[in-house]
Amino acid sequence: MAGGATSKKGMIVGINVTPLVDITLVLLVVFIVTAKIVVTPAVPLDLPTASEGQEVQMIFSVLLPVDGSILVNGAVIAGVAELENRARQTLTSNETLRAVIQADGAVPHRQVIKVLDTLKRAGVTRIAFGALPVESP
Repeated sequence: MAGGATSKKGMIVGINVTPLVDITLVLLVVFIVTAKIVVTPAVPLDLPTASEGQEVQMIFSVLLPVDGSILVNGAVIAGVAELENRARQTLTSNETLRAVIQADGAVPHRQVIKVLDTLKRAGVTRIAFGALPVESP
């Protein structure tokens, strides 16, 4: 009988532990294989190392609030012509100049493109975009 040995009266006097050992060994093998997969990373990473010196990068910040004005590094300027002049002047002093255009969500798309074209005409090639935070009421 599969349940174990029986006596003459039909009572089970012993338990067959072979199926229990088989299941335990299968689970052990599954855990060993799974642990091996979890420990090794799926994609090898080549992380950068820290350098000795610190390089400070200059950022040319252009803010476009909803009122239509243009702010360069926090100061209001007259228009796109002055924006182009300031960008050229800053670019001559720093070749690694990076411009960041931050526009309010209500600013028309054509105004952002106009500022982008102005910066490209001035020679700025590294341009990033940001968004002004939403003001809570």
